[in-house]
Amino acid sequence: MGRPSRKDDILQAALACFSEQGVDATTIEMIRDRSGASIGSLYHHFGNKERIIAALYLEGVGGYARLLEAGFAKVDGAEACIKLLVGGYVDWVLANPDWARFILHNRGRVEASELGEQLREANRLHHGRIDQMLRPYRESGAYREMPRDCFVSVVIGPVQDFTRNWLAGRTRTSLADCRELFMQVAWDAVRA
Repeated sequence: MGRPSRKDDILQAALACFSEQGVDATTIEMIRDRSGASIGSLYHHFGNKERIIAALYLEGVGGYARLLEAGFAKVDGAEACIKLLVGGYVDWVLANPDWARFILHNRGRVEASELGEQLREANRLHHGRIDQMLRPYRESGAYREMPRDCFVSVVIGPVQDFTRNWLAGRTRTSLADCRELFMQVAWDAVRA
């Protein structure tokens, strides 16, 4: 793998600043200082802080989506697909806790920004690929009948709730220790 790009350097610096200082308290100057980028480079790649926030958010959710897509290429079966959705989420969060925390707290801000439509389109495509992977199993009757818009919430909702608390330091149990439990709970909730 090659060296990260200047744009990647800026995003990583922004994430570090946001994690340490908070999104609102972080300034463009802080991000510039942390990344070592010139102010011209920063504005060339992003234009302003809100676009940095949106780009960081989109890159984070894109990383999770890429992890899932790579996993879907390797798994087969209704149960394996459901467990991948949960296990992949846990794995991504464990590998990227600051990014996960950032995403949990900034969705509304990004949705309301000028890049909100880009986020909605990325989510539509991501959910479409998940639906495409699950469709044969749904059609074969491997999953319980339930409204489609409830399905993902039933699968991922419990682990997302626990993760939110874990990221905030409100749990005694490690997220890693609950991975298999949440995978099984998700499968038990949707299997026919």
